[in-house]
Amino acid sequence: MIHLPKPWRLPLLGLALAWGLLAALYFATGAAMVEIWNRSETFAHAWVVPPISAWLVWRMRADLASMTPRPAPWWLLTLLPLGMLWLAGDLAAANSATQFALMGMGVALVPALLGTAVASRMAFPLGFLFFAVPFGDFLTPWLMDRTADFTVVALRATGIPVFREALQFVIPSGSWSVVQACSGIRYLMASVMVGTLFAYLNYRSNRKRWAFVGVAIVTPLVANWLRAYMIVMLGHLSGNKLAVGVDHIIYGWVFFGLIMLAMFMIGARWADPDPEPVPAADGEGRGVTPGHLATTLALAWLLLALPIAMRAQAERAGAHGEPQLAAPALPGWTWAAEPLSTWQPHFMHPAASLHGRMEPAAGGAPVGVYIGYYRDQRYGRQLVTSVNALVSDEDAKEWSRSASGLDSVGAQAWRTAELRGQALHQIVGAGEQAPRLRAWQIYWINGRPFISDWQAKLYGAWQSLLGHGDDAAVVVVYADKSAAGPDDALLREFLHQHWARLDTALRDVRDRDLARQR
Repeated sequence: MIHLPKPWRLPLLGLALAWGLLAALYFATGAAMVEIWNRSETFAHAWVVPPISAWLVWRMRADLASMTPRPAPWWLLTLLPLGMLWLAGDLAAANSATQFALMGMGVALVPALLGTAVASRMAFPLGFLFFAVPFGDFLTPWLMDRTADFTVVALRATGIPVFREALQFVIPSGSWSVVQACSGIRYLMASVMVGTLFAYLNYRSNRKRWAFVGVAIVTPLVANWLRAYMIVMLGHLSGNKLAVGVDHIIYGWVFFGLIMLAMFMIGARWADPDPEPVPAADGEGRGVTPGHLATTLALAWLLLALPIAMRAQAERAGAHGEPQLAAPALPGWTWAAEPLSTWQPHFMHPAASLHGRMEPAAGGAPVGVYIGYYRDQRYGRQLVTSVNALVSDEDAKEWSRSASGLDSVGAQAWRTAELRGQALHQIVGAGEQAPRLRAWQIYWINGRPFISDWQAKLYGAWQSLLGHGDDAAVVVVYADKSAAGPDDALLREFLHQHWARLDTALRDVRDRDLARQR
């Protein structure tokens, strides 16, 4: 049975009540975080973060027991910016922002109810909790590119000829592609978490700690590049009998485990001895009284509930219901409901979508048009997210993005991409031409166009907060590469003539539903 010193009983009860209140008000945010731990191997390590943090606090229980908790209610003021971060993140359906804000609010309640001195002693265990936030997926495309770069350079340095296009490449013995599982993001997340814990437990100097954390960042990156190169070499030298299929994932984890073991064994050589216990400075001030605790909890409740109330108010504003998209009426063009090709943009769960092609009445090449319209956005049904893209990993065998860039029509910027049909190994040396498309893409957020993900998210959140709703859309126009002409002349001219009408059609969808609701 655990014996709590008397000065700790009331403050710990208050902290437990405050955390319970936080969990009740922000249950959906916490549940979304746990759901990601459950379904994503990249963040499976987050399951052990809360137990490790609790163990770290337990290790210092004797030190903490000698201190007297003295609440510092002024820490509750930090709930205001954290609450606004949560609100902005929830309006923009940005998981990381809401989850960092939730974790920050939970941590801020510790000094508010136990005192600054106590929280300072627990600074690392409290900071370690932020590793439970699933964050870092945005690095995946960059990591995939770097893995492909290193693998191709290493293969050529070995004397093996390589034909590369984007993330796919062919060598004489077969074809390979760098997919999300090859990015090394899982290794990086796990290494940084474990490396930070190792540095805290083994070093007393902050310089040593930060140096080891830097090693824990660089090591998994280099290890993953070497892993990718060695797997391709194993497949090449074995006639594709080894390191293919699931084997290469198993080999990858074995290799990563050996690298991490070596990193920790080397790091342990410079470990510092445990410090001598230092008597806790009790400081000045009064302990908590029941009235003081009740006032602090009431203020915490008000500050925690404020973002929830503002979110509910924003949710009631704007257009609601299923939007009705009609085929665009463009002079000189006829709408056909059949898409231009087998390619489908990978935008998940729009409230409404339209996909077909515009055929010129005077004859000529058609232009494909895709519109994905989003409304009442929530997690899993938002426009701007990492899973929404022109081509997904699941489509890699059928379509891939071989090039991307930016261009403009007048003052309006657009994203551009080149899409190739069929896997690379099916067309190299086969004597046939792979189908290729040129695509131009833009976000439409409540009447304003954007090409930046983060700008689109922030503007959408701001519009929702102002009570203007969250209507948004992605617009993609595309054409066969051979028909698009030099400098994408076909698409450029099409958008120059008709983007204003497409924009007006999207505004009409929003305004019509707003007028009906009023």
